[in-house]
Amino acid sequence: WFAQLTLQNVSFVTRLRPKTVYQVKSSRSVLETKGIIADECIELSSAHAKKRGAPELLRRIEFYDTDKKRTYEFLSNNFHLAASTIAAIYKDRWKIELFFKAIKQTLKLKSFLGRSRNAIQTQIWIALIAYLLVNFAKHMAQEGWSVQRLLRIIQVNLFERKLLRSLFVPDKKWRKQEEPQLRFFL
Repeated sequence: WFAQLTLQNVSFVTRLRPKTVYQVKSSRSVLETKGIIADECIELSSAHAKKRGAPELLRRIEFYDTDKKRTYEFLSNNFHLAASTIAAIYKDRWKIELFFKAIKQTLKLKSFLGRSRNAIQTQIWIALIAYLLVNFAKHMAQEGWSVQRLLRIIQVNLFERKLLRSLFVPDKKWRKQEEPQLRFFL
């Protein structure tokens, strides 16, 4: 797979497996202030990797994360970016995965109604808009409101032309004017 990506001019960044056998062909100077411990050009030396068509040379970057106090080893086919940039790419990758995990859990997007590319993209866009709308509503709404309440308000007012602020931050003047009448019916 690495060979296919490299042949298609696609850059990748992944973690290096702990027991990977390789030979260091050259080393680059590193900035230890940015957490980079090593930046090396390597060749995978196992017969299994060569048989599967792995790229000739890969880049191994060893990075120390001061927040988690852990050392990580990354493997990439990109020799142009700075080592700190490659470490940042891997770190940001997790943010994207957490975002999609949150979408899958929140929106319950388990199956698609259509099979065409357009149908799937439309459903994903609708799910993203709904996800952002609920998060925006949670941000604007009064403290203590549950997600179910927010979703119910959105569902009831879906085809109404109202400002979001009027839905999630009800006007206190309106409540006071209506209060005597509400008491009469309760």
